[in-house]
Amino acid sequence: MDASPDNSASETQETTGETAVPERRLSSTELLLLTLASAVVTANAYYIHPIISEVARGFEVRDAVIGIVPGANQLALALGVFLLLPLGDRISNRKLVTITVAGQFLSITGMAFAQDFRLFTLASTILGFFTIAPYLLPAYASKRVDPARLGAVTAMLTTGVIGGILVARAGAGIVAETLGWRTVYYIASSFMLIVSILLPFIMDEREAGSENEPKQSYFSLLFSMFPLVKRYPEIIISGAMQGLGFGIFLSVWMGLGLHLPDMGYGVDVVGYLAAFAGFNLFTTPALGRWADRVGPYRARTLAACVNFLAVCLLWPLGYNLWLLIIPVVLMTLLGPLVDICNRMTFLSLEKNIRTRLMTIYIVMMFIGGGISSSAGTAVYDFAGWPGNAVLAMSMSAGLLTLSIIAWRVWGRRVD
Repeated sequence: MDASPDNSASETQETTGETAVPERRLSSTELLLLTLASAVVTANAYYIHPIISEVARGFEVRDAVIGIVPGANQLALALGVFLLLPLGDRISNRKLVTITVAGQFLSITGMAFAQDFRLFTLASTILGFFTIAPYLLPAYASKRVDPARLGAVTAMLTTGVIGGILVARAGAGIVAETLGWRTVYYIASSFMLIVSILLPFIMDEREAGSENEPKQSYFSLLFSMFPLVKRYPEIIISGAMQGLGFGIFLSVWMGLGLHLPDMGYGVDVVGYLAAFAGFNLFTTPALGRWADRVGPYRARTLAACVNFLAVCLLWPLGYNLWLLIIPVVLMTLLGPLVDICNRMTFLSLEKNIRTRLMTIYIVMMFIGGGISSSAGTAVYDFAGWPGNAVLAMSMSAGLLTLSIIAWRVWGRRVD
């Protein structure tokens, strides 16, 4: 590990008389391991996407009902982020991650063995509540890297999230088609057991902030987020944009998980379509570096514009599997870029408020995702693929509108 203290941090401590532990930059090995861990802990929420029709058939529930599972998972994640993530500004990030990944392991194991739909949904909901590690790790890393590399490091961790989503969506369909959908969750439980054991050894034990900085009470941390919203109103715009962007992603994939089987394809084909996201593992870091150069507001607006055009192609191209690849690939490319730019607008602010700003951002993201997950299957049950495509277009138009407003209000003085 790279144990050299940052010189500027040491000088600041000498000048101010602080007794904090000298800052240690995140090494390349640590960043890689955190990226892999992010992939595993993120994947749990996405295994159901390609196999949603198989799970519905296994529990004998309708298409509109099965959407409750991912929807409740996302809303519970929003609640978990709100109640747990602010603790990252108070206690050791390592301790918080250790507890929550253990909760994920127990929950996804419950999903694997649940024989009743209500128990399966409950375990999935509890899983969502504990899934805060992917959103705590960027704030953790942002305190341990050079500010000039913030976009690249955020993109690296985002690549891990993308990798987890890719493995979950592509692998789950293939595994479920050959070995049954429960095998997907047996494998996921095994991965979580490994991460639960190894992740505490990857992260260091330093508390957030300096040693002599007074710690706020838990409820003070929670209520302190409201003044932060007033002080940094752009966090609401970024959060709303990510709620819409994530909602587009989830509603479309909920629809695809039902639409492709209705076209006569197996759930493995849903997984193969999801596998096209693999190129994001290479493009996302490059796009993060590009966002560092051009600025987050300009990059986000351009991404939102192209994403809107891609979403508009879903309906006309949605009945041919090969043509459907075009909008799916474009959306998969641009969605993470919007997320990276959103995070860049607030992860460059004071270190001791970043976790709480991330909390506001992620809560809004998963409220949007939870509503859209249920809406995606409900709209498909009512109006088929055209209804699902129109829902996505409406949200994409809102995303583009907000990105233009944010660029005009804040971006021109930053980019």
